[in-house]
Amino acid sequence: GAEGTYRFLKRIWNWAYQNRETVLNAKALDVATLSAEAKDLRREIHTTLRQAEYDFSRMQYNTVVSACMKMFNTLDAFKSRSDSDCAALKEAISFLLRTLYPIAPHITTALWTELGFSAEMGELIDAPWPVWSEEAMKADEIELVVQVNGKLRGKIRVAAEADQPTIEAAALANPDVQKFVNGLTVRKIIVVKRKLVNVVAK
Repeated sequence: GAEGTYRFLKRIWNWAYQNRETVLNAKALDVATLSAEAKDLRREIHTTLRQAEYDFSRMQYNTVVSACMKMFNTLDAFKSRSDSDCAALKEAISFLLRTLYPIAPHITTALWTELGFSAEMGELIDAPWPVWSEEAMKADEIELVVQVNGKLRGKIRVAAEADQPTIEAAALANPDVQKFVNGLTVRKIIVVKRKLVNVVAK
């Protein structure tokens, strides 16, 4: 309702003023220098933007607002303030303001100016729609659930493009998994791409 909307917009307003200097002083985005945390931020923001764009095209405005809330929660949780990572933060808030603008034009226009975007890209009403990037949505690492005989026993992180032998080795090296296969013979390891690993042991 109206109260929830007010709280959400107030959170954005407060965040913008608390981080105003950080955004104003952010350098140009250099993807090569971003931390893992900043890459995660960009992946989440770009993925959510793609969904919001799709929802706009279908006039599903409730889910657009949900996407904006998700964007804001992601950038609000982002704590890195290194010079290179601040550029990713600046990109994130610019995407959020442009996505939210058709729904809340007054507050987003005010914050767009306060955060220095008007000087860079012109007034918000004329600013280009943000463009999500396939490259930004790619993960360097992925998290996989590891099961032993079908029961959840741990999680591992591996390179996104890791091959099956590498994934199997990482699963078997996991201390939580080792506790449940110790003394057993591993019969088979099933890898469900980008989701889980199931170690079958008897």
